Amino acid sequence: MNTQDTFKFAETHEWADQEDDGLIWVGISNHAQEALGDVMFFQAPKLGQQVKQGETIAVIESVKAASDIHAPVSGEIVALNDEVDAAPELVNEKPYSVWLFKIKPNTNDSLSSELKELMSLDQYESGPGA
Repeated sequence: MNTQDTFKFAETHEWADQEDDGLIWVGISNHAQEALGDVMFFQAPKLGQQVKQGETIAVIESVKAASDIHAPVSGEIVALNDEVDAAPELVNEKPYSVWLFKIKPNTNDSLSSELKELMSLDQYESGPGA
């Protein structure tokens, strides 16, 4: 996994990281986990599910609230993090090390434009993640 310097952030507080295998790893930002408080449950998307950028595809719940998780890019859900299913509190402990699911982008062309719409860490921290 890359460092958070390579991550791209959505205004809805998800991070996306394109790995060497071409898959997009997705998690939530430190700001999001702090706002949620102690995470108790993660309702993951379904394997094989086709998703569109910005679409609500999962839910994360804490002692304070439930929050929607949105797809930062379009594609197919190809992996779920079983560790988060078994111990959702990992999201609080390591938000930039714990991924929730992986998306296989539909095409490289659409992925490039969708990733450009997302923010760098600096942009995110000076905007919605501030």
